[in-house]
Amino acid sequence: MTLKKVLLLCLLAFSFSFNLNAQVFDPVKWETKTEKISDTEYDLVSIATIDAGWHLYSQDVPEGGPIATGFTYKTNKGVELVGETLEEDGHVIDDPVFEMKIKFFENKAEFRQRIKILNKELSIVEGEVEFMVCDDEKCMPPNFIDLQFNLKDAKLVKEDSSSTTLNFGNTESKIFEPVKWDTSVEKISDLEYILVSKATIDEGWKLYSQKVPEGGPIPTGFEYATDNGVELIGSTIEEKGKEVMDKVFEMKIKFFKNTAEFRQKIKISDINISKTSSEVSFMACNDERCLAPTYFDLEFDLTKSVAVKKNVNNSDSEKEGESKGLWSIFFIAFLSGFVALLTPCVFPMIPMTVSFFIKQSQSKAKGIRNAIIYGLSIIVIYVLLGTIITAIFGADALNALATNVWFNLIFFLLLIVFAMSFLGAFEIVLPNSWANKADRQADRGGLVGIFFMALALAIVSFSCTGPIVGTILVEAASKGGVAPVIGMLGFSSAIALPFALFAAFPGWLNSLPKSGGWLNTVKVVLGFLELALAFKFLSQADLVLQLHFLEREVFIAIWIAVFGALTLYLFGKIQLPHDSPLNHISVGRLMFGLMTLTFTIYMIPGLWGAPLNLISAFPPPLDYSESPYGVGNAKGGSSASHSDLPEGAHLLAPHDILAFNDYDLGLAYAKKVGKPVMLDFTGWACVNCRKMEQNVWVEPTVLSKLKNDVVLISLYVDEQIDFPEGEAPDSKLRPGKKLRNKGQKWSEMQTIRYKTNTQPYYVLMDHNEVNLNEPVAYTPNYEEYNSWLKEGISNFSN
Repeated sequence: MTLKKVLLLCLLAFSFSFNLNAQVFDPVKWETKTEKISDTEYDLVSIATIDAGWHLYSQDVPEGGPIATGFTYKTNKGVELVGETLEEDGHVIDDPVFEMKIKFFENKAEFRQRIKILNKELSIVEGEVEFMVCDDEKCMPPNFIDLQFNLKDAKLVKEDSSSTTLNFGNTESKIFEPVKWDTSVEKISDLEYILVSKATIDEGWKLYSQKVPEGGPIPTGFEYATDNGVELIGSTIEEKGKEVMDKVFEMKIKFFKNTAEFRQKIKISDINISKTSSEVSFMACNDERCLAPTYFDLEFDLTKSVAVKKNVNNSDSEKEGESKGLWSIFFIAFLSGFVALLTPCVFPMIPMTVSFFIKQSQSKAKGIRNAIIYGLSIIVIYVLLGTIITAIFGADALNALATNVWFNLIFFLLLIVFAMSFLGAFEIVLPNSWANKADRQADRGGLVGIFFMALALAIVSFSCTGPIVGTILVEAASKGGVAPVIGMLGFSSAIALPFALFAAFPGWLNSLPKSGGWLNTVKVVLGFLELALAFKFLSQADLVLQLHFLEREVFIAIWIAVFGALTLYLFGKIQLPHDSPLNHISVGRLMFGLMTLTFTIYMIPGLWGAPLNLISAFPPPLDYSESPYGVGNAKGGSSASHSDLPEGAHLLAPHDILAFNDYDLGLAYAKKVGKPVMLDFTGWACVNCRKMEQNVWVEPTVLSKLKNDVVLISLYVDEQIDFPEGEAPDSKLRPGKKLRNKGQKWSEMQTIRYKTNTQPYYVLMDHNEVNLNEPVAYTPNYEEYNSWLKEGISNFSN
């Protein structure tokens, strides 16, 4: 629809509405004010008050849309404009009138124009605003309003107040601050306090948990000052939050919206200590972008604490979240216990043990009682194991172990050993002397004898149950706290339940399937599953170390091989050492084989870049791959190795663009070869950065310029590489603080120099670090991006 047609329809709609209602619409009221920055600089502020249901359009609207808001100022009386008229963020939605995405304002809008006066006697500046307003049904015709600004009534403000108090979408300052922090203190006793850090999160943004999956965003973290007589008690506790599939990172992540509260219990050594501090590091994202990791100082005034009861450091929501997590551990462990029942070490013991209790007891009631005690003894034994593990490592340390690189490698090796055992390479058994001693104690009879019978079962069946128990403890460790205890409670309950039930209803024993080769089949299937799960832990270690040893394609190929081999095994094409001869395939085995075959075929497109949503939590993310486009794609392929690359340079995959990650080395090379510099402010966790690289940079016209006409310097604002000892530079945004890592250095550089903190952000500059044109952010239209590149390169040549 052309602009003329739009305007005609708008005028007709307005005329029709006017004739029907016989009233004049005036939905926007304008007022002005003036702010004095210095003796020669002022901000002219135009404020639009918009009636409910109406919206005023931005200064920048798509072609074919409504009339944009525009300002003109009379500059022939000693007034010089500084920059453009700035506006607030507003809203960008699909406009029902124009059927396109347009930025507009509701209720109120503020516009600012910086001016410099050349005539100090000047008291009045005049301007004019042209604008158009619409509701969801009709539009007003373009309107013109005269504006008048009185410099004599100007209010003196600080230099950068306009850019810090408002979020302007097209201003010189595009720094987003979606998370605000407040602190409070709760007093438990004269020496014990709870430090409360509360985050207020802007609408549409989210703050991530302290625990996030590998390959996800930067987690929220707290570092408390402990060198002034303050001792931390336990870990920082957070609210329940939400755990959903994150659109940005394509994985399940726990995050917070609107508000989030974090609580840390401390103990002070001296009642005269009045203050303490902390630093919080965090990352905030919305559905389109993520900000660079941010560091913020928190101050806690103990003298202003509020007295509370002693055990209030866990909020109800946190307890509820922990409860749900523990229930999930219990349920998974309970199912694992039932699987363990179907192994050749445990299943044959059910009828034998139950029959023993019934025959050896004077009455059926006593037999049932003994079987129940036997089952309870099994539960006690395994719960004791979980308790011992928790006591040795500590409730909070378990989680730290589970997320540590080296313990992920240890877990990987453990699961490989478990898998080899299940597949029949060897058996994991406890010393025979343990079983013999337990048997001798069982002969004593009574409750003690029954307990040792249960202990003997646990020892003898360890070759089958040990790998399952070990896997449960590894998974439970990632939850921390008492999760290992709960895991063992669930597992042992499933093991113990059949003994009590079959003792109460011995007739059910006749319905049990007979032991046979199918038990070994269950054990082998578990071995394949353990083998597949093992590579998840190896992948996590590889992601943290950024070794690119186990990239996405390799991981998926391994899983295809594992589940493909499992399919062949179920169809009888592969036999392992302990298998019985297979004369025919049962219906159940055939159905399970078809399921694994389907799953194997489902994973194959993952080699070509398919997201594989069913298993998205297991393989590395899409961007952690040999090629973002998948194996065999013409656009894909990894970079070739070149021995003649300049110092600090590498070839950026998959495009083979010469790139630097160090600003000084890249700038020096650009001067040497006589090419302009393109700064690429990016991030490992920046999804839109990957979209630009995968969808825009691959276009031939763009790719040619990036490879031949500019020197690319990619600066990762979330790079976690620390500075060498004693070489960390001072922070310019946080006086008195040192920068933590190189990512923070690039983030500060972007914020200070370009007054923005979102990625991607692209800058073309000459060798004197002067911009060749206006920097751009996310530009998914490759033609626009190519025009921007062309303009900057042309300006450099001139």
